[in-house]
Amino acid sequence: MSSLNIGTSGLLAYQRAISTTSNNIANASTEGYSRQSTSLANRPPQFLGGNFQGQGVEVDNIRRISDQFVNNQLRDATSENANAETRVQIANRIDNLLADEASGLQPVLQSFFDAAQDVSSDPTSSSAREVFRTEAESLVERLGSIDSRLQEQRQIVNGQIETGVQEVNDLADALADVNRAIVSGSTQGTPNDLLDQRDRLINDLAEKVDVRTVEQDDGALNVFVGNGQALVLGGDARELRAEPLSGDPERLDIGVASGDGTASISRFIRGGELGGLLEMRGGMLDEAQNTLGQIAHAVGESFNEQNRRGLDLNGEQGEAIFGLGEPRVWGAGDPKPESNPEVSIADAGALTTNDYRLRRDENGDYELRRLPDNRVIDDDDYEIDDVNDEIRVDGMVIDVGELEDDGVTGEWLIQPTRSGASQMEVLMQDGDELAAAAALRAREGDGNQGDATVSSIAATDPDSEAFDGSIDGLEVSFNGTDFERGDGGTIDTEEVDNGVYRVSGDGWEMEVRGTPEDGDTFEVFTNENREGDNRNMQAMNALAEEDIVEGRRNFGDAYNSLIASVGTQTRQAQVAEESASAQLDQARDQREAVSGVNLDEEAADLLRYQQAYQASAQVIQIGNSLFDSLLGAVRG
Repeated sequence: MSSLNIGTSGLLAYQRAISTTSNNIANASTEGYSRQSTSLANRPPQFLGGNFQGQGVEVDNIRRISDQFVNNQLRDATSENANAETRVQIANRIDNLLADEASGLQPVLQSFFDAAQDVSSDPTSSSAREVFRTEAESLVERLGSIDSRLQEQRQIVNGQIETGVQEVNDLADALADVNRAIVSGSTQGTPNDLLDQRDRLINDLAEKVDVRTVEQDDGALNVFVGNGQALVLGGDARELRAEPLSGDPERLDIGVASGDGTASISRFIRGGELGGLLEMRGGMLDEAQNTLGQIAHAVGESFNEQNRRGLDLNGEQGEAIFGLGEPRVWGAGDPKPESNPEVSIADAGALTTNDYRLRRDENGDYELRRLPDNRVIDDDDYEIDDVNDEIRVDGMVIDVGELEDDGVTGEWLIQPTRSGASQMEVLMQDGDELAAAAALRAREGDGNQGDATVSSIAATDPDSEAFDGSIDGLEVSFNGTDFERGDGGTIDTEEVDNGVYRVSGDGWEMEVRGTPEDGDTFEVFTNENREGDNRNMQAMNALAEEDIVEGRRNFGDAYNSLIASVGTQTRQAQVAEESASAQLDQARDQREAVSGVNLDEEAADLLRYQQAYQASAQVIQIGNSLFDSLLGAVRG
């Protein structure tokens, strides 16, 4: 009977081993499958005739060949590759949009400046003035077109975020189900196929967002995202939400349930598609739209201001050429504050491409942060006007009077330039409204003894005496040291260089060159009905080369700087994607070397197990023959 039992044990054991090997071969191409190996152990021996006699073999376990360190490397590489692919896709689209010579801003910006130069060359030409107005409309249309296409990219990103969050939630539910099945099945052995399924789900989840895992004592796997926010705890799945938590309805954030509301965790999300989407939206996409808005405000305000300092073809004071958008202000958080501060632009040239976050706490103290780096702005970098309840920073004026009066607390998102390009419009209805002529003119007195001459005179403030007629015929005399007004009004004198005097009145400025004698006079007049005057138009032309944008770049350089920045970031994203792809291939190869099915090895194992199976059958056959012989002897 011992031979029969031993042979039977071998038959059963190698049948299991053949089944395991067959299963490996069948799943050789199954993604995420881990090779399994049948571990055999000898049965406890039996003491017979003064010796221990072996009793055959049994299956100890069916082991899953897996290395957790290698699996973690594959998961991290998967997350990084998905992140890099997402970033390079968005970067390529934005780069192609901005750098396209046919649809970019640079050609229409240059055409606008050329049209201004043509008016300067012939300020009486109605056709040149009309071309200028048309080119202004083309500039506004192009700014709006580029912004619209960037806005389309923003909507695409938002849609991908919403879809990605839903996919993460679906994967989390599936992981929770598998966790429950693993805990239930672990009481009867190691559920290898369920463990493979869970690893596949983890890798699918890593494509969406960077995750960290912790295994419980019962075999369940806890999954965390962001800054330690739980996504799966044992058999329970938590839900992520895609909501506009920053206040901006066009900006979906990723959040988790917190009390009766939703807390944003967007700033903690890293890796995967979602991390790439958030990074590119808060970086390159925001930078592009904000820069366009910054340029729109700078061009619009500077040309509006200069046009208001001159006289149009009808001798009237010039008015605004462009209509400009207002900064956007959104109450942030859940729930949102009861009211918002009023924000206006005081100096477009000082505007940056940043967004801002303003916070007022229960003590009435304010905190202002620049985005996207989220750094607190030092008190020395902005001005608080307690009298008017205003905060002045980076060309903005934030009126907090209503917040102070009503005791409102909370957070607000401020976007000074986000809608600048989309809301810009041309207000000028006729080219004759272009103020090419200067508002003032001046000449030397007939009896002057010195050689001083008036080199220039211009209005510096459109809301001053330069335009109310009171200055017409004003006499300015030199007293040997300074200049003074004949009507007793206030006037300032500054010798800016040897023989160069700057004479400043209420909203106007005159430059005198040479050596005036005591008693020399200069007369100031208004400049109506001098159609050929192009001095104010020359000042407009000079704006094209002035470093107006943030005080360090002209309009063209600001746009070129944006193109260069986007191009650099795009190349960096491409390099990162190439590196991440190579690392993913390496991680897959490493995982395949450890857990993958080698068909040659499996064929050899199958042949070995088959031979052992046949040998075990032969043992049973011999045992039967011996038993039959024994029975025959007893009967005989």
